[in-house]
Amino acid sequence: MPLKGNLLVGQSGGPTAVINASLAGVIREARRHPEITGLYGMANGIEGLLQGRIADLSQEDEEALALLPHTPSAALGSCRKKLSDDDYPRLLDLLRQHDIRYLCYIGGNDSADTSHRIAARAAEESWDMRVVGVPKTVDNDLAYTDHCPGYGSVARFNALATRDAALDSAAMYSVDPVKIVETMGRNTGWIAAATALAREQPGDPPHLILLPERPFDPEEFLRAVKHQVDTGRGCVVVASEGLRDAEGNILVSFQHPLGTDAFGHRQLGGVADYLVGLIVEGLGLKARFDKAGTIQRVFGLAQSEVDVAEAEMVGAAAVARACEGVSDQMVTLERVSREPYRCQPGLAPLEAVANAERPLPDEFIADHGRDVTPAFIEYARPLIGAPLPRYARLRMAPVSR
Repeated sequence: MPLKGNLLVGQSGGPTAVINASLAGVIREARRHPEITGLYGMANGIEGLLQGRIADLSQEDEEALALLPHTPSAALGSCRKKLSDDDYPRLLDLLRQHDIRYLCYIGGNDSADTSHRIAARAAEESWDMRVVGVPKTVDNDLAYTDHCPGYGSVARFNALATRDAALDSAAMYSVDPVKIVETMGRNTGWIAAATALAREQPGDPPHLILLPERPFDPEEFLRAVKHQVDTGRGCVVVASEGLRDAEGNILVSFQHPLGTDAFGHRQLGGVADYLVGLIVEGLGLKARFDKAGTIQRVFGLAQSEVDVAEAEMVGAAAVARACEGVSDQMVTLERVSREPYRCQPGLAPLEAVANAERPLPDEFIADHGRDVTPAFIEYARPLIGAPLPRYARLRMAPVSR
């Protein structure tokens, strides 16, 4: 017999340009299943749930649902709440009080951990409930999935931003010969790597891509920058905010206690300023930097249509699998075709997802460690959707005398 009861959905962690597409997928699929008798949303994730802030999503109209997949950030509100042992009695009381039999939590590693713990505690308390996680993270660092919803759009944003920043530098390289572009990416270089998609021809910027997966060597870096500047075309460098030294220490982070979240993650940022200082001091060259910050993860105009469709697909799949009896699992994306590109939903245990992190693999990183390989381009290009807009290239033919 189908398990009858209400479905509760929440969003957690850093927002993305397409996390609301996953929410729309959950809502639309839930309406198709008569065993789901009510549809509720957490306001600000598990933190809001513990405060009793629950919304009735069945009241949302079709206009809002039609706009939701193309609305960036987290419409329900998000959080970075780590559950403590003291939270579980209150949590189980709320689940029973609202007859929650289905739970879909949209988020990354930490959200997978939260979802797994809720599933385990509900089982211990003999509360019959299905918990299915929906993947989300711009960092693209979840294991067991080909890629993460949210990554395609942040990759598109950074490819566009880097290409335009490089054009600015090309016009001004005689004044500002070096440009640093800082991207997000705590422990992995997936976002920085995506800036390689800005290139149309060999030699196009970015000229260097610095990744957390490879230790940063200041002397090698300065030699590479000088070599590129000596070509007479300037140098554009992309650097991940999570860049590390030879001992594995993050080069730059916000040291104030308020700069650390509930899961112990320090606030990062500032590596571009650090690199500018190295160049000025080490090479005597003027350098500038561009840093988009959190806007890169929610910039609506850079939404990838592929990303939107897949985000909605995994949201719907989470509900469908839960109604089939699946629990304590996360929906994944499985690439089943390269040409034409196509992914389908799969499943992975929440506990395994929570305790794993996927770095940029060696086959995606150039041997010298400061660029990506053609294999990465083949992997990432379909995820950003439509080709980037074409720009003019003047021949600049010299005038004959």
